[in-house]
Amino acid sequence: MKYRKLGHTDIEVSLIGLGTMTWGEQNTEAQAHEQLDFALDHGVNLVDTAEMYPVPPRAETQGRTEAYIGSWLAKTGKRHEIVLATKVAGPTSDPKRPGHIRGGKTRLDRSNITQAVDESLKRLQTDYIDLYQLHWPDRTTTFFGRPLYPWKDDEQSVPIEETLDVLQGLVKAGKIRYVGVSNETPWGVAQFLKLSETRGLPRIVSIQNPYNLLNRSYETGLSEFTHREGVGLLAYSPLAMGVLTGKYLNGARPEGARLTLFTRFDRYSKPQVEKAAAEYIGLARQHGLSPATMALAFVNQQPFVTSNLIGATTLELLKENIESVDVTLSEDLLKSIRDVHLRYPNPAP
Repeated sequence: MKYRKLGHTDIEVSLIGLGTMTWGEQNTEAQAHEQLDFALDHGVNLVDTAEMYPVPPRAETQGRTEAYIGSWLAKTGKRHEIVLATKVAGPTSDPKRPGHIRGGKTRLDRSNITQAVDESLKRLQTDYIDLYQLHWPDRTTTFFGRPLYPWKDDEQSVPIEETLDVLQGLVKAGKIRYVGVSNETPWGVAQFLKLSETRGLPRIVSIQNPYNLLNRSYETGLSEFTHREGVGLLAYSPLAMGVLTGKYLNGARPEGARLTLFTRFDRYSKPQVEKAAAEYIGLARQHGLSPATMALAFVNQQPFVTSNLIGATTLELLKENIESVDVTLSEDLLKSIRDVHLRYPNPAP
């Protein structure tokens, strides 16, 4: 396994991180524990979850993923061997976002964040969280596939300074160690950094955004923050919800697959996405690689990536995903990937 620094901290996290959003929906508690055991045995130390998980979010299952991690920690006593990251849900301005958490009261203010942290700690069966992330902004902006910035002059949102002040109190109380953001924009990252410098508030150490061959929007704007400010990317959806594995090629919908089970995920179902994915899959096969391995290795090689958050429903897939850390894409293959990207730039932002 390879490791990279988490922002300006002294923590080193594995280049492959373990995503968990299927646990409690597509994976049982026993399977979740198997994945944790396997991942740790292969050098993975970053485990990422959220109070909202599993996905799709439902009241009946909310918090189950954290509970599965908590039962594993209680059983194994390996809390010191992992870097544990979780997230607090943002406001429910979108019908697809969960309205059942705390009765829909999920603004990023003092009462909600405090309650969210305490409930996560209880489910996780630990007394501290290494990296506490804001799952999405407390304002309407471009995230979760929204392509254009939506102007809303009368919107009421919790100021970033207020949110950071709450998080500062939680750091001082020892409940969280570091703070990160997720599904953020360049403007948002700039505000968080400015407030940390001018008001002495916690400095964000990471940004968890989507990044894959079909969505490289992080490279425009946000990657410079990684380079100059040390806010590294925790890349989620590196396989584009499985589209880059080839299993959905030509409209296929395998039994039990995520896009077969859940129709709410339409980000990677557009015609231009299918065309681009087919070209990337063809490139991988021409170079003797599985499509998944090529897609993951591409993410791994980016200098702005702190950790590549993979998610798998079986140990076989988990093994393949982890082994991508040992694959280096050739310059010829990278050039071919650039050529496809120029023909199909960010078809699934």
